Amino acid sequence: MKCVLGLLLGLLLLHQGRCFEFVIDGEWEDEAKQPEDHRERHKRAILTSEEQEDFEAIRGEDITVKRYQVESRITSRFAHTTVRSSVVNSGSKAQSIGFNVQIPKRAFISNFTMNVNGITFMGSVKEKTVARNLYAQARARGKAAGIVRANSQDLETFKTEVHVPPGSNIEFELHYQEMMHRKLGFYEHTLFLQPGRLVPNFQVDVYIYEPKGIANVHTPNTLGDQFAELIHVTSTKDKAHVVFKPTLQQQKKCENCTNTAIDGVFTIKYDVNRDSNAGELQVSDGHFVQFFAPSNLSPLPKNIVFVIDVSGSMWGVKMKQTVEAMQAILDDLSIDDHFSIIDFNHNVRCWSEDLVPGSSLQVADAKKYIQSIKPNGGTNINEALMRAVQMLVKASNQGLIDPRSVSMIILVSDGDPTVGEIKLSTIQKNVKRVMREEFSLFSLGIGFDVDYDFLERIAMENRGIAQRIYANHDAAEQLRTFYSQVSAPLLRRITIQFPEDSVSDVTQNRFDKYFSGSELVVAGKVLPSDSDTLTSFTTASAALLDITMETEADTTELDQELAKQQHSFTGFARQMWAYLTIKQLISERALAPTAVKKRKITQRIMALAVEHQFVTPLTALLVESEDARERLLADSPKDPKHGCCSGGPPGGGSSGLAPVQVVYQPPPWVQMTTPAPPSQAEKGPEEWALPQRVNLVDNDPHFIIHLPTSNMDVCFNIDSKPGDILNLVSDAGTGLVVNGRLISSKQPHKGKLSTYFGAISVYYEPDGISVTVHTGGIAMSDGANSHSFTWGATAEVTQDGVRISIVKNSHVTVTVNNHTQVMVLLHRVWKKHPVNVDFLGIYIPSSNQYSPLVHGLIGQFSREPEVSVHDVRPGVDPMKNEATMEVKGNRLQVTRGLQKDYRSDAKRGSAVSCWFVHNSGKGFIDGHYSQYIVPSLHSFLHAP
Repeated sequence: MKCVLGLLLGLLLLHQGRCFEFVIDGEWEDEAKQPEDHRERHKRAILTSEEQEDFEAIRGEDITVKRYQVESRITSRFAHTTVRSSVVNSGSKAQSIGFNVQIPKRAFISNFTMNVNGITFMGSVKEKTVARNLYAQARARGKAAGIVRANSQDLETFKTEVHVPPGSNIEFELHYQEMMHRKLGFYEHTLFLQPGRLVPNFQVDVYIYEPKGIANVHTPNTLGDQFAELIHVTSTKDKAHVVFKPTLQQQKKCENCTNTAIDGVFTIKYDVNRDSNAGELQVSDGHFVQFFAPSNLSPLPKNIVFVIDVSGSMWGVKMKQTVEAMQAILDDLSIDDHFSIIDFNHNVRCWSEDLVPGSSLQVADAKKYIQSIKPNGGTNINEALMRAVQMLVKASNQGLIDPRSVSMIILVSDGDPTVGEIKLSTIQKNVKRVMREEFSLFSLGIGFDVDYDFLERIAMENRGIAQRIYANHDAAEQLRTFYSQVSAPLLRRITIQFPEDSVSDVTQNRFDKYFSGSELVVAGKVLPSDSDTLTSFTTASAALLDITMETEADTTELDQELAKQQHSFTGFARQMWAYLTIKQLISERALAPTAVKKRKITQRIMALAVEHQFVTPLTALLVESEDARERLLADSPKDPKHGCCSGGPPGGGSSGLAPVQVVYQPPPWVQMTTPAPPSQAEKGPEEWALPQRVNLVDNDPHFIIHLPTSNMDVCFNIDSKPGDILNLVSDAGTGLVVNGRLISSKQPHKGKLSTYFGAISVYYEPDGISVTVHTGGIAMSDGANSHSFTWGATAEVTQDGVRISIVKNSHVTVTVNNHTQVMVLLHRVWKKHPVNVDFLGIYIPSSNQYSPLVHGLIGQFSREPEVSVHDVRPGVDPMKNEATMEVKGNRLQVTRGLQKDYRSDAKRGSAVSCWFVHNSGKGFIDGHYSQYIVPSLHSFLHAP
């Protein structure tokens, strides 16, 4: 809501023989009464002027600011910020004292209180009509004043003034809440500090608590060199405290100055630990929040049509900054990307009528074209966008677009349409009609003479987002930063689901795309259940991959932990759910097709905002004295032609897809690993993962070969060196190879240095796909793209004929063409163990299908040799019999012993009785074990 007149409104109160009055700089007029064009021009003018306006947190002459404190408590990416100030009118006469706070536009004010000479004014959020009526009643009695909120760049200004007599004490306190959005790999928390004067007690405290741990936290030097050493960061595994507490002398611009040097944005950047690509699921206060920010995935190819406004209004700095930004953006394109450029004024021109690869020659030519543009003429947005869509459709129809690539239009404009179709609603309908589901539209509005509401609506309807670019010296950097947030799409068609009857009121859980460095967030309510575990299932498409991932959370654990944390925000999950829901409802309201639908959404927003105490475009903060006789009102401001804050973050991949209201059953394969019924959980995943009879290598490394015809198990060890790569299966006929690299224990035990498998590779040559499992994670590559997954979540990944099934912190099963399986089992040991290390075991079914060319330490036994064991007799160890084995023309002395199969019990293992062949399997395997050492994890074996 904007102030439109420079008026003063007085309120006279008696308190201990003194009086004071509230002051506002405007009257609360109903904007609907003004002509629309006048209203929009006026709002743009105000916004432009406010961008230039000097800002002070505390205003007034001859005042003493005793205290100015800012405290933020960030818990799981949700921040509650409190700004407190204590001021005394130390002058000799009455005057107006202002309290101004700049907050991020995405934040919701949740409360404001003020104490003036002992009279306390408390805030409460009410529906806007209710608040205005109460305010109007007080105003009619001359007992009210206003609080003005205004826009400026990415910030919004909260302003109030109070006119007080000499000696008056005033205390202000403002609360606001916001969700941290992840962009380019970090969360950024900003606090605007510009007190305008020296403050004896000036302090900023930011407390961060992240249950999964804080990966890094730093404070960029945005306040000036003199404060660089005064910002102190203390961090532990999961907590951080940032404090900025300059003394009065340290605040001064110079040693003898009386002016403060604190003037700018105080910034904290941090990121969290992620132990899996499946995301982080948190449950607290009856609500859940799922964070999804996978990494180590190859970017999807991009098809981009840049649509650039070159009308006359772009002349000068706007065009110069756009050209500068496009130079850097075009350099970012790779040969796998395709692009074109459309520039428009009253006419529409194409640099290329077709999408072209992002080769160096094409990029160089495009740069020359951009540099030659001379802005002039009108603005034909409709035709430009229609031409861009036609270009993508044509490329798609001709098969030039990779089905797994991401196709997007990036519109850069600074004005309203003036040529061709100028009716905004018609342009919106035209674009939506021709846009395909796999295309996205991103809108960038330069400056203030642009209909940002229109740009945002047309972007949201077409699976994109809008962003305002401020036409100043760093506009080029703003454009580049925006592009960098959408330049690396990693996933498409992401859906986050939960078991039926486990959750309700789920926020948007389908997303069109996910960009590197961002984060997708889904929240909801947890339904009562006998289980203390909540599970989520995420499906997505990556470059040539289809992925399904599972993560789970204890429903009581986090609340117990939060209760121990002194500075945590215990209601974060509940408030974050409400915050996300309201933001999404506001976006839905802007796109509501009918008045009835809009009213229903409006009612939901107002009910939620009042319940959770958020000041939104549909609610207001009514500030009342204790006797409710005096009232102030704070409304949410409007952007030009727009009644709300922007939509989701660019990196978050706002989808434009309707939220999935139905909560689906988990996929069939996942149900098998979900420990829902106790009887099923007791079986464990091992029994369904692989057949009972397998060939395996585990521990140091002990081989167990199962011979089905003889119904016999034969064992042997390989005493090779750390670093050696042993071939287990080499099948030149099917193109499959399985190799393992040896690692050693930390030090010898009883004079022996044990060796184990530290990495297992499954390489399928026909598709060029390799899967490398190591103790730190799982990597998959097809030569052009590589993807990494951790052991921290259950997941399934499919590419061509290869499927990877990961069971959290247990094992990985690689299936090739549905007839060959390899399971790799993870063994974890105590990290500080003086000898032992993490290692892997490998289990390969005897039933695998190979070609006649198969060989390797395990592969050779797909052709079962004739084995006879006789002359069984007591051995040196009375517990172990000895015997003579005849195999492959060799007579071997073998010992009866026990080895371990760890599939059903990863710690103790299950005993397997076998005949042990000494001397590294000599005589049982073909040739000598050294002949099975290969140069790389992908090497095929030259048969001995």
